Amino acid sequence: MTDKPTLVSAVEIARAQAVDKTHFLNPNARRRNISLGDMTGLTGLGFHIIEVDPGHETTEHHVHHHEDECVYVLSGTATAHIGDEDHSIGAGDFLGYRAGGPAHSITNSGTEVLRCIVVGQRLPHDVGDYPRQGKRIYRNEGLTWDVVDNADIQTAGPNAGKK
Repeated sequence: MTDKPTLVSAVEIARAQAVDKTHFLNPNARRRNISLGDMTGLTGLGFHIIEVDPGHETTEHHVHHHEDECVYVLSGTATAHIGDEDHSIGAGDFLGYRAGGPAHSITNSGTEVLRCIVVGQRLPHDVGDYPRQGKRIYRNEGLTWDVVDNADIQTAGPNAGKK
């Protein structure tokens, strides 16, 4: 059981202190984050309101192999990088990133703060790739992240370890 509220009012959200976050693989991926999911004790779903200043990115370009993610743009303009394509986005646009789909990220290419809702699954385990960094990340039990260089990954077939 949690002692967290089920309801967070608009007044409480407006008063909430945003957390400054910088992505560990991308110093230009800086945002202010209010986690409404954490405020209400959600464990299987992250629900965040984020703000990104002009010229900054929301995250490092990545793909999750097991978790879905989505973004709804509240205000501002930006460039969504999906796979090898760039798309102009703005208020009212929705991006649904399927697990295992193309890598994605967003750059605030506008002149005002980009404000978005970001929602994502929180499974106990996930694998993600950062193709521009040549890295893979493994999340174990939701707490530990292990990062490896793609060059160090060894793929084993169905008979690996059998004699």
